[in-house]
Amino acid sequence: MKYKFKFKFITMIFIILLMATSVSAQDDGPPSSIGLEMIAEGLTTPLDLQQPNDDSGRLFIVDQIGVIHVITGEGELLETPLLDITDRLVGIAGRYDERGLLGMALHPDFANNGRLFVNYSAPLQDGAPEDWNHTTHISEFTVSADDSNQVNPGSERVLLRVNQPQSNHNGGDIEFGPDGYLYIPLGDGGNADDVGLGHNEDIGNAQDLSTMLGKILRIDVDNGDPYAIPEDNPFMNNEEALDEIWAYGFRNPWRFSYNDEYGFLVADVGQNVWEEVHIIEAGDNAGWNIMEGTHCFSTETPDHNPLECDQTGADGDSLQLPIIEYNHQVGITIIGGYIYQGDAMPSGLQGNYVFGDWSTAFTVPEAQIFIATPPPDDPMNNMWKMQTLQIANTGTDSLDTFILSFGEDRDGELYVLTSETTGPSGDTGKVWRIVPADSVN
Repeated sequence: MKYKFKFKFITMIFIILLMATSVSAQDDGPPSSIGLEMIAEGLTTPLDLQQPNDDSGRLFIVDQIGVIHVITGEGELLETPLLDITDRLVGIAGRYDERGLLGMALHPDFANNGRLFVNYSAPLQDGAPEDWNHTTHISEFTVSADDSNQVNPGSERVLLRVNQPQSNHNGGDIEFGPDGYLYIPLGDGGNADDVGLGHNEDIGNAQDLSTMLGKILRIDVDNGDPYAIPEDNPFMNNEEALDEIWAYGFRNPWRFSYNDEYGFLVADVGQNVWEEVHIIEAGDNAGWNIMEGTHCFSTETPDHNPLECDQTGADGDSLQLPIIEYNHQVGITIIGGYIYQGDAMPSGLQGNYVFGDWSTAFTVPEAQIFIATPPPDDPMNNMWKMQTLQIANTGTDSLDTFILSFGEDRDGELYVLTSETTGPSGDTGKVWRIVPADSVN
């Protein structure tokens, strides 16, 4: 009898250890839910969040209407903006518009030189085709020497002007890479299918290396007049390509980020069926408008993907297929995010890509937040496993708002920028910090 009891005791200990191991494994996996802590409200259309490297703890929030707000290290939203360029924008529509002040990048040495760069939609410049829509400006400003919460509005230096045939597909995100160069994603010029006014009628703008539209540009803002071309840009020796081009084949790259392990992750908004995320390296062709996601695309049947196509670029180059895709039964506009690198969230979120979708329909504010887990084998080329996160604030897998963008602070914590309207109007814009689900009441 004593041996039987001893056997039962050992078995019970084994089961307890097995259960503990299972719980631990679950704890180390990706969380199924998150919470959102609001840190600012009363904005219009917040599109970008940046934190300077000056130990002030401030956050800079780009609002599409033409202002950059300051949230102090103590969490106060200042009444006076860091920068106001509303008078320099093309007229934007409140109901829906993809133009405006779209992105900001802080110089790597911002703490010492106060230089910042913005992407905004200006009126069509002189000399542009008269029937085109507006001109994208990539401009540099400098913070005032007398007030670190104010930019000198007279310090603008326009580095780059790109004429846009249509009002939509402007991209807008700009970021400095680890090499110190400025990366500038631009959409294909707008309209739909990469066809129409201002588009290459044979291959579309995204595949045309003679235009900046549908590309990611890479420039050196510390040299040249007004900038220099990095010597290792991939098309420097191609007489038919613009030297500024770093990668191409994009429809409307809406938010991208850099990660030390994977490099640049670029979310590209799809046409009628598929949304996608790519890992992009120098010289890559992301495939638009030959492909939509991993699927063939035809301008003749944009609602239906052909089963077969020539999956090479105009010059016979191979296409870089996405590592994440989903169809419009899930959501209609991808919002690029970040690989989580903070400490506030459960450890299982570390190394996962956090991103979202604007809404399930244009008429319904019903945004979603996703995570994608890299596969153990060849994550640079294989599909990542995607799941929808539950939102503790709502108790569902969606938000009663539109997600416009994500942000990351210098500690690797992530933020969600939202609005309850489809366009740059009203004051429903909010900024949220992603927090553990159990911290939300």
